[in-house]
Amino acid sequence: MNIMKFLDKAKIFIKAGDGGNGAATFRREKYIEFGGPNGGDGGRGGDVVFRAVPNVNTLIDYRYKMHFAAERGENGMGKMRTGASGETLVLPVPTGTVILSENEEIEYADLNVDGMEYLAARGGNGGWGNLHFKSPTNRAPRQANDGLPGEERTVVLRLKLIADIGLVGFPNAGKSTLLAAVTAARPKIANYPFTTLNPQLGVMYAHNREFVMVDLPGLIEGAHTGVGLGDRFLGHAERTKMILHVIDGTEPDWAARYAAIRHEMDSYGGGLLTKPEMVVINKIDAISDEDLADKMAAFKKSFGRKKKPQILQISAAGRTGVEDLVKAIEKLFLEIEHDDNE
Repeated sequence: MNIMKFLDKAKIFIKAGDGGNGAATFRREKYIEFGGPNGGDGGRGGDVVFRAVPNVNTLIDYRYKMHFAAERGENGMGKMRTGASGETLVLPVPTGTVILSENEEIEYADLNVDGMEYLAARGGNGGWGNLHFKSPTNRAPRQANDGLPGEERTVVLRLKLIADIGLVGFPNAGKSTLLAAVTAARPKIANYPFTTLNPQLGVMYAHNREFVMVDLPGLIEGAHTGVGLGDRFLGHAERTKMILHVIDGTEPDWAARYAAIRHEMDSYGGGLLTKPEMVVINKIDAISDEDLADKMAAFKKSFGRKKKPQILQISAAGRTGVEDLVKAIEKLFLEIEHDDNE
C-alpha cells in the first residue's frame, strides 16, 4: 500500500461558529404581579485560528478532512443569563505555512515563526435578549435577536519548508546520497529520475552546531512554470539561507547543467539567485583524474569574469571530501551570520 507521508499543499473549507440567539423571557416570581423582561444574550461563536507548530513538516492532516467548523455560541437564557461562547478552533500547521485565498491570488498570512497565529474566520456575535429592548413605551418587549452567522471561507494552505541549506540539482545528481552522508537522514534512493518525490529533511552537526538540510525534488527545464515537480521545489527553496548546488560529475557538460538550474531559479524569482551558494561536484570517484581536471577547467572558464561560487569535489557514496564540505558549509554560515548582524 502506498501511503503519502508528505503533503505541501491543501485546500480546506473553514467556518467560524454562529452566534447564539438572544432569549425573550420574563420574570416569573411569587408575589410579583408584573415581571419584566430578563432574556439574556446569546453567546459569541468560536473563531477559527491557524497556529504554526514546530517539529511538523507536512500538511497530511488536511489530506482527508477538508471541512472544519468552530463551535456555535449557546442561546441566551432567562434570569439575564448569557449563553456560553463557542470555543475557538485552533488548526495546527507546520511552521512555514502560507495561508492563501481560494484562487491563490491573495496571501492572508505567512506563519514563518513557531507559535505564530492567524485569525482566519471570526465567530458571529450573539443576539440580544429582550432585556435590551425594554423602554418606557415598551415595558414587555417580546422580540430578541438571532445570533449572527460566523465567517466562512475556502483557503489554500501552502507549505514552504524552513531549512538552513537547500540541495538543488537535476535528478540523479546524488543529492539524497549527500544528505544521507552528512546528516542522520536516510532518504530512500534508487537509480532512476525523480528519485526524491518528497522533500527530505536532515540535521547536519558541525562543532556543536546544527544545520537543517533539505533535499528537494529534482528540477527539469520549465520547472518554474509548473513542469514536473520543480515549481513545488522552488517554493521550498525560498526559505533556505544558502543553496548547495549539486552537479553529477559524470555529466559531459557541467556548465550547461548549472546554467539550466540557475535559469529556472531566476525565472521563479523569490530572491533565489541572491542567496549564498556553493557548488558541489559529486561522483568524482566515477571519472578519471584527467577527465575531472578537464571538466573542472572548462566549468571555471564558463563563468568568464563573473564571480565564481565556491566549488568542491566530493563522492557522497564513497564519502570522499565530505568532511571538507561540512567545514566549508560551517565557514560560509559564519560569514552569513556576520553579514546579518551588521
